[in-house]
Amino acid sequence: MFALLTEEEVAQQLHVSVASLRRWRLERRGPQFIKVGSLVRYKPEELEAWLVALPTGGSGPAVRQAQLRAVK
Repeated sequence: MFALLTEEEVAQQLHVSVASLRRWRLERRGPQFIKVGSLVRYKPEELEAWLVALPTGGSGPAVRQAQLRAVK
């Protein structure tokens, strides 16, 4: 059996409120969740996959190095 995370645990890990997680669920834009009866739970691997899929800003070190070489 695998461990499931509660709303409170996920909110704490993401540094957001439980209300934000609930709003995201209603808007279908947060991490995937499962319902266990009336309880909302998150699989750790689904949370990680959601985080990896989020857009990022800036450029990674390899891109930055290539830009610096092009300027020289």
